[in-house]
Amino acid sequence: MDAFFASVEQRDFPKYRGIPISVGGSKSKGVVCAASYEARKFGVRAGMPSHQAYKLCPHIKFVPLRFQAYKEASNIVMGIFKEYTDLIEPMSLDEAYLDVTDCTIKKNSATLIAKEIRKKIYHQTKLTASAGISISKFLAKVASDYNKPNGLKLITPEEAPAFISTLPISKVPGIGKVSEKKFNENGIYVCQDILDIDKSELNRMFGKLGIYYKEILSLERIDPVVSSRIRKSYGKERTFSENLTDKNIMIDELTKIINMLVPDLEKYKILARTITLKIKYFDFTVNSRSKTLEKYIYNKSDLFSTVLELLNLPIPPFKPVRLLGVSLSNLRTTEYLDLTEQLILEFE
Repeated sequence: MDAFFASVEQRDFPKYRGIPISVGGSKSKGVVCAASYEARKFGVRAGMPSHQAYKLCPHIKFVPLRFQAYKEASNIVMGIFKEYTDLIEPMSLDEAYLDVTDCTIKKNSATLIAKEIRKKIYHQTKLTASAGISISKFLAKVASDYNKPNGLKLITPEEAPAFISTLPISKVPGIGKVSEKKFNENGIYVCQDILDIDKSELNRMFGKLGIYYKEILSLERIDPVVSSRIRKSYGKERTFSENLTDKNIMIDELTKIINMLVPDLEKYKILARTITLKIKYFDFTVNSRSKTLEKYIYNKSDLFSTVLELLNLPIPPFKPVRLLGVSLSNLRTTEYLDLTEQLILEFE
């Protein structure tokens, strides 16, 4: 979906159309959860501190999150996908991979299927979507970003090797600014540079990650679309409009987070052994504290006592806190969990 949260706001509120908006945050605090294309022209991006967005674009409009509206639109989009295939791998509310190999609609043409899906999405939601079509998830993801917004790009099997060879490293999903810098320091700027290095040398330079990129870029590794999987972790977190300095208030907020977690643990029959407390300070530094227990837990009292212990050890938070989160891992569950559910919920 194109600038999903921001596009929903512009659809529902005409006053936001044609102007730069940030969903989430304020002039002085918070984080940009989504930026309209008008805001992106000024360099505003999702995940950016909102005060930085305000400096880049002083006339930007900050809009509060309406998660239910985004979920409703997402449900419509996911429902359209199901008309074409059961092999759907949602990556978030606004993005998914579809394997249409066995779809007989539109003469088995993935391109025609993508065009029809995009038309249906607009007809039913008045929102635009961009599609990428290719022989692997990696290439389809890259292609989907090429002609945004409201675009479509096909990379055929014949075109794939030449396309990959000249693709900048920065365009590869999963490679951020830090990874890109490390690649550049080793003389790697385009994907062909990785393909020219043997696996043993890549392993020495970058570990298993280097081998992974070599395999996906050479199309040696083509991961299947996975429609469901067992969840490896489960958590919730809260971003605060005012930084917290009082430990008692932190405890109150952690109690609220735990109260949100426990009903889901009971609903999905999730037991956990590892509990992690995430603390993000006002300066965006992050501290994570974890503890692995001898026995699985799911009840509120055991979870709360462990989280309280983590809050105090080795020392209580020593700087103003802007975010707290609790996540569970090392899980035991008897049910497969739907990937379309939000793993982490943030509240401004």
